[in-house]
Amino acid sequence: MHAAPIIDDIERASSLLRAGGLVAMPTETVYGLAADATDPDAIARIYAVKGRPTGHPLIVHVADPDDVLELVGELPDAARALGAAAWPGPITVIVPRPVSLPADVAGGLDTVGIRVPAHPMARHLIRVAGVPVAAPSANLFGSVSPTTAQHVAADLGERLDAERDAILDGGPCDVGVESTIVDTVASPPQILRAGAITAEQVSELLGSVAAPSGPSRASGMLASHYAPDCAVHLADDEAEAQRLLDEFSSARVLDARDGLVQVARDLYADLRRADAEGVDHLIAILPPAAGLGHAIRDRLQKAAAPRP
Repeated sequence: MHAAPIIDDIERASSLLRAGGLVAMPTETVYGLAADATDPDAIARIYAVKGRPTGHPLIVHVADPDDVLELVGELPDAARALGAAAWPGPITVIVPRPVSLPADVAGGLDTVGIRVPAHPMARHLIRVAGVPVAAPSANLFGSVSPTTAQHVAADLGERLDAERDAILDGGPCDVGVESTIVDTVASPPQILRAGAITAEQVSELLGSVAAPSGPSRASGMLASHYAPDCAVHLADDEAEAQRLLDEFSSARVLDARDGLVQVARDLYADLRRADAEGVDHLIAILPPAAGLGHAIRDRLQKAAAPRP
């Protein structure tokens, strides 16, 4: 099997989706591995290509906010409020799964994550394909998410089918970390994953929100995730980072405290670069637990967690 091609032809990519193929598509957050969300066989290929457990739900993407209502019907009030404020944009809402979406896309659950991406190429692709698309990050399960087409090719190019699949190149992702996920079925709503739409912004819109509780039911809820090959160590300040640096012969410091928008945008590229350059230990100085800092801390804490 030859590696999947990198293309910029949306007509070609949409025809592949309609035929049951997989298309790695750019979004403003990370690149997603897209398939027709109504096609169980295509969904099964997502899980197989990524090596993703089939009980781990996928997120369904549609092109426009109006398409959400068409797909799922009535929305919880919290989902309506978040969508009105943030779509198109990097927020996913967990809502009751409609019968039009197979259980496989939601990991067998009766709820499903829905979002409207902001990336113009992703929205154009979904419109032209004419179907909602399931699109988890386009990488091997548990590893560092891709923010360029070249990252996707390095991770999955040989696992995709050159005749059936493609990688759609839309340039580097602007946000760089996955969407915020809010369970709007829970009462009060729960923030299941931190992202660029911050906990403070969600609280302003919804009032009472809670930390996640209960079983894993959305992407990114596992303790270990987003992990490079090198060991990641966490530090609260420069002094602690220096102490760790002195312990290792092959180590680098990643200061994630300043310019958080740029830190988030570059985070996964920085993790990949450490591996590419043969760094054995990456020491990350954590940002404050506020605003976008929540999302950056979350990704680094999971990258540093013991790996299964």
